[in-house]
Amino acid sequence: MELEIFEALTAINVPADNARRAAESIKKEIDERYTSHGQQLATRGDIESVRREVAELKVEMVKWFVGTTIAVGGITAALLKIMN
Repeated sequence: MELEIFEALTAINVPADNARRAAESIKKEIDERYTSHGQQLATRGDIESVRREVAELKVEMVKWFVGTTIAVGGITAALLKIMN
């Protein structure tokens, strides 16, 4: 792309030195923007990692839910037995 910009500028009679600096400046700006936006994007690996974490949390939540339900059932049965 840098070469294409350089060639386009020299084709309209921009001095080679100025055309080269302009092409390099554009390339530098694009690279900086790509780098800054690249840090904000998630990769497939990032997404897979998050999916794994969510799956692990789901399993943990189900364990706690089942355990709590069994405990509440046991406590309720014990209280009913005491009350009778």
